[in-house]
Amino acid sequence: MARQQLPPQINKISLASGKIRYELIVDVGKHPTSGKRAQFRKRYKTEDEAKAKLAELGHEVDKGVYVPQSDLTVETACAEWLAGKRIRRTTHAAYTYALQPLRDRHGSLPVQKLNKKHLDDLVTDLIAGMAATEKGMAATGSGDRDRDPWGPQTVNPMLRHIESVLDSLVAEGKLVRNVASLVDRMAGTKFNSKTFTQAQMRTLLDTADRDRNGHAWHLALMGLRRGEIGGLRWCDVDLQARTLTIANNLVSAGGEATEWLPKTERSARTLPLTDTLVRVLEKAHTRQHAEKLALGNAYGPGTHVVCDPAGRSYHPDTLTDYWIDMCHTAGVPRIRLHDARHTCGTLMHLQKVPTAVISEWLGHTDSAFTMRRYVHSQDDALRAAAKTWNTVVTTRDNSQSQSRRRKRCNGRKTAG
Repeated sequence: MARQQLPPQINKISLASGKIRYELIVDVGKHPTSGKRAQFRKRYKTEDEAKAKLAELGHEVDKGVYVPQSDLTVETACAEWLAGKRIRRTTHAAYTYALQPLRDRHGSLPVQKLNKKHLDDLVTDLIAGMAATEKGMAATGSGDRDRDPWGPQTVNPMLRHIESVLDSLVAEGKLVRNVASLVDRMAGTKFNSKTFTQAQMRTLLDTADRDRNGHAWHLALMGLRRGEIGGLRWCDVDLQARTLTIANNLVSAGGEATEWLPKTERSARTLPLTDTLVRVLEKAHTRQHAEKLALGNAYGPGTHVVCDPAGRSYHPDTLTDYWIDMCHTAGVPRIRLHDARHTCGTLMHLQKVPTAVISEWLGHTDSAFTMRRYVHSQDDALRAAAKTWNTVVTTRDNSQSQSRRRKRCNGRKTAG
């Protein structure tokens, strides 16, 4: 019986060593990047291997799922994905931070060779605090260059962004599948914000009244975000009408202070000023005017409500440092500057302010989010709840005791 002829895409080749190889050369459409004709070329030890691969390629090409081999690296893929984003600088900085561990460890790896184990091992090391930064990888034995241990709030966004990068490559026909979608996320641990009690808040504000930047802490406990405090300008404060308008946001993007629009549409809001805030802001305005007269031409713009003695707005991280100092000076528990905002929402709730009003005050889009993330219980409130419950239980016990006494008295009268 005559031997079956090889398909035209397979050539039998005799090597100089005398070994036989089967070279497969097949058109697989156009390259997704260059648009030129793409070919698959590879040699196999046996004829059956070459034929099996030919059949596999034919099926993939017919289904439109074939992906040509590419030398696109993980680093280039991440950089191109970031470059294509039309987002705020702060968001861009957050995305860059999230993708950095992958780029540090596997940046030179062809993205088509990235697998689930690469990502699983990276997550394991990040959780254990054993994932070196780029500098740490370059320096031998520098354990202090490892990242601090990551938790769910950082690991899960990283995996989500990696998945987005790979998804875009799959959509472009540069990748067969998204291996990041196979990696388990960390179980989310609820972040418990700490808040001041009324007494602690009053203690801090009493101390803040003796601090040059005290008005900043009044604004923080009024519920303003850090960026809203730093970005607030005098042109947005109307002391006569007793209002304050959030129209600017000073945030840190990649370590640099950047002014931007408010965080969301609902963040742009106008709030009424209390008597105390009017007094505090008037005092700050008078002090800044005196500082401007003292420095003359050396004084900065002086446009911001919270600024240094030279009229320059503070870097957002500087505000955080000053807040920590204020907590220490006032002798109150150290909580995050953002937790002052949580304190505002919580104390409003405990004073029975309607949820919709709290949400509007804080500049949230969703009232449910306000209740879920910004309203917390406090020990004093729990003790008050215990007293209320004790009153209910005591009333019930007293009622039952009186009922039993009446029954005993009625029984004695009947017996007589």
